[in-house]
Amino acid sequence: MKIKYDSNGLIPAIIQDATTKNVLMLGYMNEEAYQKTINTKKVTFFSRSKQRLWTKGEESGNFLNLVAIKNDCDADTLLIQVNPIGPTCHKGTGNCWGEDNASNFGFFSALEDVIAERIANKDTAKSYVASLFSKGINKVAQKVGEEAVETVIEAMDNNDELFLYESADLLFHYLMLLQAKGFTLKDIEAELKRRHK
Repeated sequence: MKIKYDSNGLIPAIIQDATTKNVLMLGYMNEEAYQKTINTKKVTFFSRSKQRLWTKGEESGNFLNLVAIKNDCDADTLLIQVNPIGPTCHKGTGNCWGEDNASNFGFFSALEDVIAERIANKDTAKSYVASLFSKGINKVAQKVGEEAVETVIEAMDNNDELFLYESADLLFHYLMLLQAKGFTLKDIEAELKRRHK
């Protein structure tokens, strides 16, 4: 891999969790740190403050186990994918921006938050979610069943627009059912990961 080190012999290394895809930290590597990372499979940086090599976790035990290294289009920045052991930040958080390193499903996570908020507000006059949820888990489960049947029917037809529409309805109501049972997509992810092993 071609690497363009800067005038100080360093290259920025963006550290990303290989599973969650969250950015965990930014460090710098010189050629020796890069080679040590490749050889040990533990991410090693060149510490500009200590002026020496520094393997993340050498004191805390919170290592960054190497999964893959990619170079950007200009060959002057590395993206290093890792499996972190413990928190990445020295302050005890999942990343160096004070956030947890949790799975995030993008818009689906935002939708889960909206559903939870509407359930909590219990405004059945203004919210379909609150209204359906107030009728109990049996009604929510029944609605998931109805949407599943409609999705299957549309799957056997040639109208992709209707199939996607019904699929969206099914997923939306399934997210409601998960919350009615006290679960989220993270619980489903954990179960699928368990099976994958």
